[in-house]
Amino acid sequence: MNRLAKRLLLAAAVMALACVIDTLCPGTASAHVKWFCAYNVAGQPQGLENVLCPDFEFLIGLSMLALMTGSVLENTPVGFAMLRALDRATYWLRDNLEIIFRAACAFFFIAIWGAGGILLTPELKTNSVLVGAIQLGIAAGMLSRRTMPLSALGIFVLFDIGVWQYGAFHLADYPIFLGIAAYLALVGGQTRLFGARPIDVLRWAAGITLMWASIEKWAYPQWSYPLFIQHPEMTFGFDPDFFMRAAGAVEFALAFALMWTPLVRRTAAIMLAAMFVSAVFKFGKIDLIGHSLIVVALTGILADDGGKAAQLRDSWLMPFAYAAALVLFLATYYGAHTALYGTAVL
Repeated sequence: MNRLAKRLLLAAAVMALACVIDTLCPGTASAHVKWFCAYNVAGQPQGLENVLCPDFEFLIGLSMLALMTGSVLENTPVGFAMLRALDRATYWLRDNLEIIFRAACAFFFIAIWGAGGILLTPELKTNSVLVGAIQLGIAAGMLSRRTMPLSALGIFVLFDIGVWQYGAFHLADYPIFLGIAAYLALVGGQTRLFGARPIDVLRWAAGITLMWASIEKWAYPQWSYPLFIQHPEMTFGFDPDFFMRAAGAVEFALAFALMWTPLVRRTAAIMLAAMFVSAVFKFGKIDLIGHSLIVVALTGILADDGGKAAQLRDSWLMPFAYAAALVLFLATYYGAHTALYGTAVL
């Protein structure tokens, strides 16, 4: 078997692993529950004594083990070969990412303008004619690199309108839009943000968005119950509470992985993108439009060949970094909710 065939085989193995994860964990990072079910952001979340149960600890331990395994693998000949295979398989995406992203942004904002009454995502409603004009302006700004910063400004304005109408806690679900705006501004201006590349800013925004969303799965598992009634196959026969804990654990681990070293984050991007794309077949047009930009962002992360491969010390730091991120997001979510809505967390 020649070298190219080996590399293609390794790339196929990564894709196969993503498909296995997607099959075992349907819906874990797919449909945004607020788009399809009733919700109450100000409602009482699950108490931390219910969230931090033995099942939760087992799932977090399993996630940590999987992340450490990937980090260790990255610093081996197999890991280096997988990175080279990914570089070869994604060179076209990497070379054309700016055009792809501009086209995706134009599609997204034209689509939500055409749907009407949508601010940024399906549950954020608006009757403003001005919002529609801004959305069309953002899409038009994708025609030229020079006007991309103006489109970025338009996204910031829409996000600020969302904060004004729905509150900062609700819009904390969507820092990905701030990352998209930053990416457009930086690429349009051909610059960096304090040394960080545009794709790195986008990657961090995607990771933060998905980690926050995973906390919501633990805090409000009941929001997803109507989906399980309509699609009982999603839980594979597991108890809905356990399934939502597992869904949150998988999503948090993969989102955290986006912050880590190249092979780990690129593999996580494959898995997350596969989950989002598969959800379109179940949840339809709304899911396709709503998640189109984050899928493109994940595609960019997958294709990115920047950054240094993991060192052995990275693997030993992984559990501490993961635990710190978990504590930070849990504390921030519950602390902010308590401060804003006066709900008890225990």
